Amino acid sequence: MQTILGANGQIADELAKELHRNYTTDIRLVGRNPKKINETDQLFTANLLDKEATDKAVAGSEIAYLTVGLPMNAKMWEEQFPIMMKNVIDACIKHKTKLVFFDNTYMYAKNNKPQTEESPFVPVGQKSTVRAKMATMLLDEMNKKNIEAVICRAPEFYGTGKTQSITNTLIFDNIKQGKKLKVPIKDNTKRTLIFTPDASRAMALIGNTRNAYNQTWHLPSDDNRFTYKEMIKLTSKIYQKELNYSVIKMWQFKLGSLFNKQAKELQELLPRYKYDNIFISDKFKKQFPDFKITTYQEAITHILKEQKQ
Repeated sequence: MQTILGANGQIADELAKELHRNYTTDIRLVGRNPKKINETDQLFTANLLDKEATDKAVAGSEIAYLTVGLPMNAKMWEEQFPIMMKNVIDACIKHKTKLVFFDNTYMYAKNNKPQTEESPFVPVGQKSTVRAKMATMLLDEMNKKNIEAVICRAPEFYGTGKTQSITNTLIFDNIKQGKKLKVPIKDNTKRTLIFTPDASRAMALIGNTRNAYNQTWHLPSDDNRFTYKEMIKLTSKIYQKELNYSVIKMWQFKLGSLFNKQAKELQELLPRYKYDNIFISDKFKKQFPDFKITTYQEAITHILKEQKQ
């Protein structure tokens, strides 16, 4: 059995589909209110802050995927994420379950240096510090050989369904709502974005590849990195209409943070938009040369098709 801890987010939903399609129909979805993605899914209600409930959720699993998310709330992250991580690690060690941890890049330095699996953690801010702590907790147990695990790290998402990211919120959600597009900080820095279904497909592949474990993997994205200006130009062509946008400067976000909690929570992440974001996934591409990466053209076309439904 393969178990998804943190069911029904966009990454978890796509992961459940991919596991069912290509690896196993014996899937357990764990969450506070899990819902079936595939007809054969087993549902298990649990709060990962509860050690005993987490233990029971993991029991009997060959592989567990930790994809749990929390609202953009630094205090909640500090209070809850490390507890969840420890509970999951302990349960996986106890039940000899392999762990696949879906991670992000918050702990990397916010500059233009290419990011690889060997990049050091340079966390600045509460959220970055929490994510660095979570990854380090797992790396420590991996280094001690207490657990068979793998870290799958992804850059910023864009995509269909419930995909949550700054890009989706300011670009694609605004298109759907007929609002003017917004670009954070600069429109001329290159971004590395990953299409959410690609992230889930790659994670399923890594989780079901025996020699991929006890390593960190950067999940694959299209190396044809666009600036927001270029992306919006392509999106205008695909949508067959002129899409206008405005650049929201740092001072405007800071002003907005005085009145808007969400804007305040974004402050820590915004400096990375000042620089080219070069996320390198060559290791994955070399190991899995047949993996089909969705191009920006294909992905944006998928988003348009869904928005028209």
